[in-house]
Amino acid sequence: MRREFSAGAVVVRKLRAGWHVAAIHPRGRKPGIWALPKGLVDPGEDPTATALREVREETGLDGRLDGKLGDVRYTYTWEGERVFKIVSFFLVRATRGRLGDIPPEMAVEVDETRWLPLDDAPRLLSYTGERQMAERARAALESEGD
Repeated sequence: MRREFSAGAVVVRKLRAGWHVAAIHPRGRKPGIWALPKGLVDPGEDPTATALREVREETGLDGRLDGKLGDVRYTYTWEGERVFKIVSFFLVRATRGRLGDIPPEMAVEVDETRWLPLDDAPRLLSYTGERQMAERARAALESEGD
């Protein structure tokens, strides 16, 4: 079975109404599909660098790494081949940039970006593992007293 390794992030920013998370709507997916920025780890690339790169490419934001949230493991089938995938997720605090200012070459991957209230993210994100990562991010921020 082929293996893939990816990295992504729960990107947070504190707005007036509280903590929010940057979500993407992947191009070609049904309306209402919301996901976290993530992508394949390039050969020789550290997963933390991948996570920050994917955040910049898919959301237009730069951020500061604030620790690892965990791994999501699953299998899927691509062109008849089973693939085992591990995605490492990190908590990232947005530091600059504007959500949606994505490089034109990334427009082939992302249709839309949006800030979602972090408290609602476990309900609004489309994938189980990503909902769990949003829950972990919320718990980490609450434990800080933010």
